[in-house]
Amino acid sequence: MQQQEIHHFLERYFHANGCEIVENGHGYMTVQLTIELDKELMNRPFYWHYLEKTGGIPNPMKLTLITNPEHAPEHVKGENLHFGSPRLHQIFQSAKNLAGFIRLYENHSMPVGQQIPLRPWLGMNVRISFECDRKRDVFKSIGLQLINGQMVEDFHDRLLELQLTPKIPDYSFTLSPLIMPRSGIMRVENYFKFQIEQEDHTWAEEARKRWQKDLMLLEHFYEDAEEKDESYEIEKAALKEQYEPRVKISIVNGGLFYLTDRAV
Repeated sequence: MQQQEIHHFLERYFHANGCEIVENGHGYMTVQLTIELDKELMNRPFYWHYLEKTGGIPNPMKLTLITNPEHAPEHVKGENLHFGSPRLHQIFQSAKNLAGFIRLYENHSMPVGQQIPLRPWLGMNVRISFECDRKRDVFKSIGLQLINGQMVEDFHDRLLELQLTPKIPDYSFTLSPLIMPRSGIMRVENYFKFQIEQEDHTWAEEARKRWQKDLMLLEHFYEDAEEKDESYEIEKAALKEQYEPRVKISIVNGGLFYLTDRAV
């Protein structure tokens, strides 16, 4: 996962959870947390318990996150965030917990009195993990219209340009899907599988070469042994677990979005 992708993900995460981004600089951001996100991220149970008992005024913390130390100003002090850091892992888990699924409607500005049809879209934010002894994550956002099967990438960015509401707007009605969400998820999964098959898989070939090299060392270490014992099998299995290339597709979050014809 690239540092710029991390920065964009954090922007979406904090906006979606109602936090004010006080500073959004090159390589860093400072965020004023809400009460909910302070409880979610900052591990201050005794503070919040005390406030609830005494009726005190809550004071959620500000959080400064550095997404690119090379570009962030020297005077900025905060947590360095990179893939694999505990804080980023915590935020990934929080996003999964807080926003597993949502249903929203486009709050359009069509002429009053005219009945406007809203078409159902399945929106999914997906993480594709390329794993071996190294790991690379790619985040994708895709929308699938549940009537005609149209697919649109960067769907989340398109949604950010719309006014969305949890309540169906006046003078609107929803169209029934022809593709059920469960079937839609399978379509999206197959779409990404096809994309992955078309990519360059040099990374996997190089991982297998490193795997074979370490396997040869293991065989050399045990070549004088009369009988290869359990420890040999354990080490061999560990090498397979470490090096074997695999691709995982996981859903970060998703939802149903009812949109006008001109929205996408």
